[in-house]
Amino acid sequence: MNKIIGINDAIKVSKQLKQSGKSIVLAGGCFDILHIGHIVFLQEAKKRGDALFLLLESDASVKKRKGKERPLNPQRMRADALSSLNTVDFIIPLDKVTKDDQYDRIIVQIKPDVIAQTEGDPNSAQRLKQCKMVDAKLAIVTKIVGDMSTTKLLKRKI
Repeated sequence: MNKIIGINDAIKVSKQLKQSGKSIVLAGGCFDILHIGHIVFLQEAKKRGDALFLLLESDASVKKRKGKERPLNPQRMRADALSSLNTVDFIIPLDKVTKDDQYDRIIVQIKPDVIAQTEGDPNSAQRLKQCKMVDAKLAIVTKIVGDMSTTKLLKRKI
């Protein structure tokens, strides 16, 4: 099965996994330039359950949050790169999802057992609210690895 799936397919797959007694971990992000910080985060998130679902931000959302020069890689390329990782089971490209209530609806339908985040995530309050909505656990799976973020990498001089 293709790892890159739409929201409706993600809902179906999550129901099937739950019926099989499997646990679902949900994470999300931009993943513009895949780096060691992302890899460690995804490895640690995967350890929290049987299947790792990844919500992948749209190009428009990345541009809005990170600036007009971003993303460097379009969503399809980011999804393809992530799909090559054994730790990621499903990638759900978010095309028109930009508001918290839209994310909330997706999370209520997928019903993850765990929502994974990095320590210091600016959206921690929203993640906690989402966990309460579906009776999931919030897992702080890693700290930011060193100076690793796409934004910081882009600012480095070679």
